[in-house]
Amino acid sequence: MSIPARFILDLLDDCATKCVKAVQIFTAGFSETGEEEGRRLEKDMAKKAKEGGFRIIGPNCIGVYSPACYMPYGPMHFLAEAGSVGFISHSGGVAGNLIDEGIRRGIRFSKVVSFGNGCDLDNCDYLEYLALDPKTKIIGAYLEGAKDSRRLFGLIGEISKNKPMVIWKGGRTPAGAQTAASHSASLAGSDIIWKAALKQAGAIKVESHEELVDTILAFLHLPRFEGNRVAVIAGLYGAGGGASVASSDAFTSQGMEVPPFTDETRAKLKTIIPKAGSILRNPLDMGSVGGITEILSNTIELVLDDPLIDILVIQVPVDFLVGLASKKIFQDTIDIIVNFRKAQSKSIILLSPHGSVIAERLEFERTLSHAGIPAYPTFERAARAIANVGIYSRFHSPQTFC
Repeated sequence: MSIPARFILDLLDDCATKCVKAVQIFTAGFSETGEEEGRRLEKDMAKKAKEGGFRIIGPNCIGVYSPACYMPYGPMHFLAEAGSVGFISHSGGVAGNLIDEGIRRGIRFSKVVSFGNGCDLDNCDYLEYLALDPKTKIIGAYLEGAKDSRRLFGLIGEISKNKPMVIWKGGRTPAGAQTAASHSASLAGSDIIWKAALKQAGAIKVESHEELVDTILAFLHLPRFEGNRVAVIAGLYGAGGGASVASSDAFTSQGMEVPPFTDETRAKLKTIIPKAGSILRNPLDMGSVGGITEILSNTIELVLDDPLIDILVIQVPVDFLVGLASKKIFQDTIDIIVNFRKAQSKSIILLSPHGSVIAERLEFERTLSHAGIPAYPTFERAARAIANVGIYSRFHSPQTFC
């Protein structure tokens, strides 16, 4: 509901009379204003909820997204297929952006809750629910503070033993903390303390919207993360050898290895890839021969069979494929990669650089995601997301989480 704040207490009396069980309040103008009147209203609202036997979501929030129950998210008048990712957020905008980008990149949600000021139900209540929800396998959160830090961090520690938790903490700088107080009336707290407490609890702390989405996507598609040895196929379809250098820097800076191929693998690669224009070591620059799909298929098979490799990253320049290659080569490339993902257990990640063919790239990424292959626009973002899954896996070994 959205009515002027001054009428909210009378309306809650009506809700109690009608035996309403839950009230979601979009209206703002409460404790986030920093004024005593707003804080008093919220206390009275919580009291009326307890006396009336109902619960309050909000105020100052957009509410719940539940595709399985046909509940769209506020102004977003569409529903995607239900999935396994639960998310809670102090911010309605952050939750909306996550749903929007998540759906475009193949993430499907079980429940999403924007709870704003949380005058009655707060972050801990929603986390307790998602912890017990059998449909939710991964939990994300955007939090600007905590009313009960001891309860919150204890709960996160228990939940993360069974379900990965990815948390973006807003208000980590003094300026951000001040903004958080006027946004959702949250007490932000020290970022150093939050970082240490989340690490101790076994949760993954991310620093941006991009890292939040990237990491959730990685958790969806890297369920049995073992080892950190990465192979990279770059320069595909003439995309340029500079990507090989960039990929090495990106992955090693996140604590992963980019080991040389075995002598056997290198010898076999020499029989199928011409030396001219190629670099037959890890990272592997295929030059222009990636246009021959049979060579691409044989190369991927050899790299995945290498015992020194745990994860394969393939750079696919979608703009080039759509603009210059044939539609058949584009589709054949997708089919080859998807079939390898289905046929073996090693993880495959795609690099899909942003460009001008937005619709085709998004469709490409959705197809990959449905096949269990996450796609990222840069090596740096892919490396950080993979590293986050590795951190969780080592902390909770031998847990699996999908």
